[in-house]
Order: sequence, then C-alpha cells, then structure tokens
Amino acid sequence: MIPTGSRGETRLRRPKQAFSEVSPNRVVPKPVPQSQVQNARGYHIEQLRRRYSPKETTNENGGTSLLFKLRPSDPDFPFELDHLECDLLVPAGYPKQPPQLRIKNKDIPRGFSINIEKGWDRLVEERRGATLLTLTNALDRKLEELLSEQKSETVKLTIFKDTRHLNTASPSSVPETPSAKPYVPPRRYVPEETFTREQIAEAKARRAQETRQLESRMGRLPLYSKSNDGIVYTLPLEPRRRTELPPGLKPTKSVQLIIPVLYPLQPPRVLLNDVESKDAEGVEELFTAKAVEQKQMTLMSHLNFLAQNIHTLARQAQASAAEKESGEAESAVEDVYIKAKEAEHSSALGGDDRSHIQVIPRPPEWCAGEESDGSSGSEDEDYSYDEEDEEDGGATLGEPSSAQPPATGQTAERGTALTFPSIELRGIELLQVSILSLGVRCERCKTINEISGLKDNVEKTGSCRKCTSGFVVKFRPELVHQNSIRAGFIDAAGCTVTELLPSTFIPTCATCSTPSGGLVSVRGEMTTNVCRECHSRFTFKLPEVKFLAYAPGTSSLRLPVRGAGPGRDAGRQHRAGEALPGHGACEHYRRSHRWFRFSCCGRVHACDRCHDGAEDHAHEWAARMVCGWCGREQTYRPESCAFCGRGVVGRRGGGYWEGGKGTRNRRLMRKGDSRKHKRVGGSEAAKG
Repeated sequence: MIPTGSRGETRLRRPKQAFSEVSPNRVVPKPVPQSQVQNARGYHIEQLRRRYSPKETTNENGGTSLLFKLRPSDPDFPFELDHLECDLLVPAGYPKQPPQLRIKNKDIPRGFSINIEKGWDRLVEERRGATLLTLTNALDRKLEELLSEQKSETVKLTIFKDTRHLNTASPSSVPETPSAKPYVPPRRYVPEETFTREQIAEAKARRAQETRQLESRMGRLPLYSKSNDGIVYTLPLEPRRRTELPPGLKPTKSVQLIIPVLYPLQPPRVLLNDVESKDAEGVEELFTAKAVEQKQMTLMSHLNFLAQNIHTLARQAQASAAEKESGEAESAVEDVYIKAKEAEHSSALGGDDRSHIQVIPRPPEWCAGEESDGSSGSEDEDYSYDEEDEEDGGATLGEPSSAQPPATGQTAERGTALTFPSIELRGIELLQVSILSLGVRCERCKTINEISGLKDNVEKTGSCRKCTSGFVVKFRPELVHQNSIRAGFIDAAGCTVTELLPSTFIPTCATCSTPSGGLVSVRGEMTTNVCRECHSRFTFKLPEVKFLAYAPGTSSLRLPVRGAGPGRDAGRQHRAGEALPGHGACEHYRRSHRWFRFSCCGRVHACDRCHDGAEDHAHEWAARMVCGWCGREQTYRPESCAFCGRGVVGRRGGGYWEGGKGTRNRRLMRKGDSRKHKRVGGSEAAKG
C-alpha cells in the first residue's frame, strides 16, 4: 500500500540507504573523468596552435613546451620591443597543475623578464579555469604595466677555479707571507636628526604659508606645475646673466623645487631642467649648502637667489671640479715621468744592431695638457715655438686680418643677429630659417618697409616707398637647437631691421633626423606638424624675437642708386604692440578693425578693395590678419584678436534688427508692434 495524504497527494519515501551513505552537511563532488581532463588540455593547446603556430617539444614527464612569439597589440606601445619570445610549459597534469612561462629574449634584461614571468603567475592564480589563449591575451594587455615596474634583483654566480692543490707545498718550499691588507677605518655612526612635536608643528605651519605664497606668485606662469603630493614644484627660471653661464647651463628655462615635508627643518633642493646632470650637479649641491646655512630665507627668496647668482654658483662648481682634476693630473704626470725613465733605460740596453738609435724621453710637462706649474719659459724658447708654428702654417700671435674668411661651418659675427630668446622646441633637433621676411626702417626718412624672400647669402635690393632711397639686405642663416637661440646674421645697408614677418622654417625631426618641408610661422604662433619619415609629432613656438647689433655688416654691400628697383611698395606697414592708423578701419569698411595679409603678394592691406586699388593683380584669399588695436599679426580669426581679446568687427545700429529681437518679416511681426506699418508706402509716395 502507498500512503496518501489528506488531499489525495502521493508521498514517496526515500530509501534509508541514501541517508546512511551521504551526510546531510557534506557534498561529495563527483570525480572528473581523466578523459575530460585530457580533452580540456588538448583543446587549450589547439587554440594556441591556431593563433601563434608554436614550435612544440615534449619532455620526459609528458609536458608540452610551446615556443612562440607574442607581438604587442597596443599601437601606442612605448617600448622598442618587436616581439616577446615565450616558452610556455604545459604540464601533463594541466589544468590541475599550472602552466609556466619563461621569457627567452636576449635583448631584455633578466630583471624585466622576471617581472613578466611573475605577472604570468599572478594571472594564472587570479583567473583559474581560464584557457591558455585567454591568459596570453591578458598578458599582452598587461605587458606595458609589467615592463614599467622596477627591475627585479638578480644574482650572478661566478665559478672560481679550484687551486687548493697548489697550496700543498713541499717540505723544501718556503710558505709565502700574505700581503697585509690596508687598514680601513670603520664608518662613524651618524644618528638621524630628531625633532620635537613643537618644531614639527611650526615647520608645517611655515611650509603651508610659504607654499601658498609661491603658488599665488608663480601659479599663472606657463611653465608652472605641481605634483600631486605637493612636494615637487616645476617653476620657470630666468637667469639674470645667462650669457655668463657655461654652455651646458645656458638652455635652463625651468627648475624643479623639492620642498620636504619637514621644511624648513630639512633644506629644499633643486633640479635644473633641460640640462645635462654632469653640468648641473655642482650647482645643485651648492644651492643645497646655501639653503642649509640660510634657514631663515623663504622659498621665494631661495628661488630669487638662484636666478640672481646661478652664474656664480656655476663658477664655484667648475673651480672645485678643476681642483679635483688637478690632483688627478699630478698623479698622471708622475706616471708619465716614470714611463719615460723606463723607456730611456730600455733604449740604453738595446741590441748591437740598433745601438745607433737614441730614444729621447718626452718631457712630462708636455703630457700634462693645459695644466702648468706657473713657471714661464725663456724668451728664446717662446721665440722658437712661434717660429715653428709659422713654418708649419699655424696661427700667429698677432691680430687676424679683417679680410680673413671665417672657419668652415661658422658664420662671421657681424651685422644684426636674429635671436629667439624663449624658443620652444619639442621633438625638433635643429631649426633653420630658409626664407626670411623682415620689416626694415629707411635710414633717410624713417619709413618702415617690407622685404621678403631673403635666402641663404643672397643679396636683395629694394627702395623706400616714400623717398625711393635704395637699401640692400643679406641674410646668413645659422642652425637653432637646444644650446643656441641664434638663427643667423642680417647685413643691412641703407636701413635697419625692426620686425620679423611671417617666414619659412625647416625643422629637423629629433627621432629620425629627417628635415621636414617649409613651415610658415611668425612670432607668438605655435606650429605643430608630423614628420613624413617616422610620423613623430613636433612643435616649435617663437614667443619672442630680438635683433642684436654686432659689428657693422655693410662693408660687403653696395647701396643701389636712388630710385632704382621697384618704385613703390604698396604694402601697408605696422609695428607690433602699437595700434594701426584708425584702428585698422578704411574708407570701405569703417567698422573693420584689422588689416589682412594677402597670399597673392604677401603684402598687408585693409580690405580687398584697397588691395585691388593699390596692386596690379586680383586679390586672393588672406589667411592672416593684423589686429587694429594691438598691431600683432596672427592667423585669421572671425571676431576677436587672439592676443588682446578685443573685437575686430564692429556692430552697426542698436542691435534690434541685426541679431536682436526685431524682424523685417511682416507676417512674423506681433500685432501691436509699432514698426509693423511704419514707412509703408513710402516708396510709392516718393515716386509720386
């Protein structure tokens, strides 16, 4: 009989044997068949075969070694790594036993390879049950992070040759006495400086006050930046006497000011940017020593001290370095003298066949370089030295002749130097001006004229647009780089250089050293482009242009006859920083406060009608303009100036009709609008 419930439901009884075999609080997993494990292992290996086509080998334990190349899939991968040679060992008990990865690249240091292998082990531990292909793809995505970690420490084992059998001396042999090792005094223990709570509290309050002062004064400058922890500040630095700095420190434009947490209990430190460490280390150490002595100075005072006295610190650093080198030079001189004595002795002991040769040792002072002991030679020796130089074609002690040409690859320093004091070069190795355009002032009537198309060592003549006096200009370019801001020299006769107009520059890529095509730029404009060879992005900017007068450079130039050359320069002239006449307005457009530089002739006119009336050709599109308020040339902007921010297009009327609430469509006018029927029929009345 099967018992039933009160509602006719059938209840089945579970056999008692089931409860006796399995405990209610424990679940016994079913064992996985060995065939399924082998199928999963083969499936995972087959995925790698189809993806990478690896070289397979089987070891004695039944494991499979897969050797393949993993290429980084990230298009912006920052490291120069073509592929990663991976040796993946899949044990016979996989997936119960984890797979192991070994990196076989010889061009990767072993410490970084260990980082990648440890990263693989972490992925296997975190992603249990994932396939080998999934783990490999995860390693590919994490490869940049693993290579950016700190290099793991490695141990190098050196095998020494066993020489113990040589130490078994015979009874007749005499044991050698070991050489005594030099005594090295133990290092003196210097305890770490400790501070009280009151000192730390006062230091934190002072640090907060001085950092706020530093941020308020320097926070708006272009080169200013601050680290997230508030310890490192990148600040602009303009040395007072940049010309007196060593060549390695002249490119300094910014400095990193490191402010410790316990400042001023701990002194601040600086790191000079854009310079080599060997040139800046001495200055940085002297600054830190000065900060330790003058703890009462504020952060701004420290920064001003560095800007005012960096040239003095550089000289002190060079003097200390010279003292160290002098000690090394003295020891080198002694070694050379000893070698000379040995050479003299060996020459005296020569064979009979070479007994007629006598070796004269080289005096030790000749090998000491520029170092001298302060004693000067006799007049006869100096005279013979000069005569020997003259006979060999060397330089004499007299002043060089003015007609003597400069050395190869150098430009004679005469005329007017074109310099870019605050030039910014990013990704550019060299920068050269290929076609120069200038604004020059006539020496006779002081009228400003334009001259364009100046090329390397090619004279170009012109005449003043007012008095028709002739002038000649010649440009001798130089290469601009991180350690030189001079772009060349300008020889001008009959005029003086006043302004740099849009000119053509040729930048050289810093990655592949390939010169790019000509790029037109002018003062205050940032030019960005991409190298055609390696597709690297580069940028240069000319925030400031200066003309420095050197020795007169008009000796080789001949002025043209008055009135020769083009009789009139129809281009409008201007000076940067000064407002244009009438704020740029003309008789055709009285509310247009700007001039335009037309691409057809490169000259400046107030509008298209002014251009057509002054030139003998039709106007073309103007891509540049000159603001009528500040007189600065820039790329065309429809409404406002990029420098002063003032509007260059004036509005007409009260603004009711032009862009206001009013409308001239009678259908859209409101019923009570007083302007709806105003002047209706006026045209008919006028006709009548």
